[in-house]
Amino acid sequence: MNARAYFYLAITSLFWGGNSVAGKMAVGHISPMMLTTLRWMVALAVILALMTPQIRRDWDKIREHWLQLLAYGAVGFTMFNAFLYSAVQYTSAINAVILQAGIPMLIFLFNFALFRTKASVAQIVGFTVTLIGVLITAAHGDLASLLQLQFNFGDALMILACIVYAAYTVALRWKPTMHWQSFIAAPAFGALLSAIPLLIWEFSNGSAIAPDASGWAIVIYAAIFPSLMSQVLYVRGVEMIGANRAGLFINAIPVFGTLLSVLLVGETFHPFHLVALLLVLGGIAIAERGRPKLPR
Repeated sequence: MNARAYFYLAITSLFWGGNSVAGKMAVGHISPMMLTTLRWMVALAVILALMTPQIRRDWDKIREHWLQLLAYGAVGFTMFNAFLYSAVQYTSAINAVILQAGIPMLIFLFNFALFRTKASVAQIVGFTVTLIGVLITAAHGDLASLLQLQFNFGDALMILACIVYAAYTVALRWKPTMHWQSFIAAPAFGALLSAIPLLIWEFSNGSAIAPDASGWAIVIYAAIFPSLMSQVLYVRGVEMIGANRAGLFINAIPVFGTLLSVLLVGETFHPFHLVALLLVLGGIAIAERGRPKLPR
């Protein structure tokens, strides 16, 4: 089961790394709230086309938990991406990467504050090692350059995005038991509903940008991979190994994002990228091997 969970979470991190790259590539081709709304509109269309029979079978359970399911979509799906896509309009990719690396620690803190869930020494060491890998990636191999960074409005938005997603991850422990197709469908509908007022606000202040050809390509990618496949795989990963352990894989997102930037944007792959990748994966391995053992 652990091997499958690791695979699910690694693929999730890969797709979410692509989401960060897509969000940066979207600047000038589609506005943040337009992207957030259209991605969930397309995702919901795919869901209804493929998953309607299962949704009908679980309809009674969906109606029973409808408010909770819509809240998952509004918080974990819409709010996080709205903050992320807005943040990259103002801040650098380096700042965004560093701040996203704080999500696993926020998950640890929320779990401890709410449920007194303790992290082992090995998990703390593993988190620290992965964080060093992320910082090396963000600093392009020069950790001294981190001292030159300046905090701005985009960074504040990224902090809110991190808090939102950490809270969503911890809240998954209350997820109602139902087929994964039904669980994704209901929050996706909630994500679309909660995105529409944001799009109206964007139109009202004159900042809305309709997608061009590149913008539509980004919408399709964001709808299929980060929106649908990643959410399904992440939920399954959290179910299988818990929020603390699953959250640690989030630190692989900046490394995957860097690799995708090399492939898609043509950036140069440097030796420090390899060092960072090994640190991130090594930190995850340390935390996994030294995780608290459950009583038999």
